[in-house]
Formats: sequence, C-alpha cells, structure tokens
Amino acid sequence: MTDREDGDERADPAAPEDPTVDRERPAPGTPDSENSAHRNRGFRRLFGDAGGDEASAGDPCDRDFTVGLFFPIATDAADPADPAALDDQLALAEYAEELGFDALWVRDVPTYWPKFGDAGQVYDPWVYLGQAAARTDEVALATGSVVLPLRHPLHVAKAAASVDRLSDGRLVLGVGSGDRSPEYAAFGVDEASRGERFREHVRVLRRVWAEEFPEVASSYGAMDGSLDPVPKPTTESLPLLVTGHSRQSLDWIADRGDGWLQYRFPETTLERVLADWREAAGDKPYAQAMTVELQADPGAEMAHVHQGFAAGSEWLVDHVRDLADRGVDHLAVGLRGGDRDARAVLAQFADEVLDEL
Repeated sequence: MTDREDGDERADPAAPEDPTVDRERPAPGTPDSENSAHRNRGFRRLFGDAGGDEASAGDPCDRDFTVGLFFPIATDAADPADPAALDDQLALAEYAEELGFDALWVRDVPTYWPKFGDAGQVYDPWVYLGQAAARTDEVALATGSVVLPLRHPLHVAKAAASVDRLSDGRLVLGVGSGDRSPEYAAFGVDEASRGERFREHVRVLRRVWAEEFPEVASSYGAMDGSLDPVPKPTTESLPLLVTGHSRQSLDWIADRGDGWLQYRFPETTLERVLADWREAAGDKPYAQAMTVELQADPGAEMAHVHQGFAAGSEWLVDHVRDLADRGVDHLAVGLRGGDRDARAVLAQFADEVLDEL
C-alpha cells in the first residue's frame, strides 16, 4: 500500500457508473455467486468465506481476525535492493509463515520519489512475489497496491494470474489509482483520467480472466476474440481489494470489489467508515494497513508515527483487539524495530501480540 498525500485516493464525486456493466446490484449480504467464484486460497486464508452466501459467511464481527506483513519486513535498511538484504527478506518471509502471520504484502512503486522517502521493497512486485511464492507454502501473497492506471491490463492479467498459479491460488490483488503525481507524466498518463482508467482496467481484468478468447474494447486497446490471455487464475477471477477510494464511489467499490483496503483512521472516523461499508457491501471484508514501530519494552507508551504507532506490545494488543471488535477483518502491518535484529522483532510481535489475540 503506497503512502499518500491527503485526498489522493479519495472518491471522485463525478465518477459515473460503469456503462459496461448492466446488472442489478444485489442487496448487501445477499448471496453473490459471482463474488464466490473469486475466493481463492489466499482470500480464504485472510477472510474465510466472506462475501459468499449468508450461511457460510455469517456476521463479519464473528470472523477470525488475521494479520499480515508488508515487505520490507522489520527493518529500516537503507537499501532493500541490496542482494544480501533481499535474501534476508525472503528468509524472514519463511520465518513469518512459521510464526503464524497470514499474509505477505508487496507494494507497487515503479519509481523513487524522494518526497515520499522510500520505494517499498524496490524490486518489481511480480518478481518479488514469485520469489516469495517459491519460499513459502500457505501464507497469502498480496499486493498493496498495484497502480492500475499506470499499467496495461493485459500485462497485469498475465503477471497476476502467473503468480496465482505458481503459488497455488494464494494471490490477493490490492489495486489502486495511485498517489504520486510525477509518475503519471512519466508514463504518459493524464492524471485527471486515473479514475476512469481504473474502472476500465478492472472491467478488462475481470473479462480476460473469466473468458477464453474474449472480445473486449477499452482505451487500452481491443481484442476481437482471436487471442486468449493466458494463464488464467485458479479461480474465475482474482479477488480484488480496492485501495482507498481510488477515485470511485463507495457503491462502485462495494459492487465491483471483493473487499476494501483502507488507511488508518482515528477511532471515531473508523466507526463511521465501517458502518458505511457494511451498509453498502454487506459482509465483504475490510482490511487496514498500519505502520508499527514495536518497542522492546512491552509497557512502552504509544506515540504517533506516519500512518501508525510506535508502542510497546501491551498497548498494541489492546488497540488491535479494538480494531477487530469494530469489524476490521485483516491488518496489514508495516513492522519496524529500529536497529534491533529483525528476527527478534518478528518473534516479539508474534509472541506478545499475535498469541494474545
């Protein structure tokens, strides 16, 4: 999940309904066989049967709460692109799976912009996920998030389906409209068009994954039915988690997405956001990203940091329990431990936070 400037992933009040989708939207919480066909192994690891029929999904607040980790894991390394650092990160991914973390998240940051201060895991997300897939067995693999307006949907369709197949169905695809203004010009994309391009991209992805030799036309190009994008994912479509608003209305996200990936909000704002989401989307899952600077002292007091907190494990347990009680389904943690050993930080978080949950 990329950092953001305030408002960059906000809703576009002028966003029209997608004219290519002509179906009546089901009432929240009613059976949705189309959404059920998107629940691969990774989605089920994070959210169980959320978004399926009422009997199997149940009350969102009764589902198991899950926790994942963003790459780079538990380090403030200045150069995560260093080959030694990459090998360390993949070893930490194996260790995180052993400790019981439910997901490994990568970010899509094609260029380095010093204003944002970092470039995620640096390496291309698809290549990185391929490495992670080869080194793990059960943990979900997730993107937070692929910037759709900057990429061609046929490339995304092939890369994502490839990772999903190579990982035996573990990919959960977080998607967004982007938040780094200079990148649009670098890729020759009109920044003002990103909301419309995002909608088009989602439509094309769903079509080329679900159909053989599809016929589809968009501003990205046209297919006349003579070509078939391969491979197909392990399910009819990969599960899509829309990040922020991605310039879309909440109803659009609830209808076209398989879940919502959001930023950290103050408690009162989170309560309102979750209420709006449940009204619009029924039991579809809600995930949240959060930075955690874990202090060695379990009783250390909380301090605010960008998109999260620096705190001891005692405060974190109470806070994370509160998130789960409010209806957050998954927490994607950007874990940091200062200059402490990364394995020790991971083990502390697992022992003092995960086990207490």
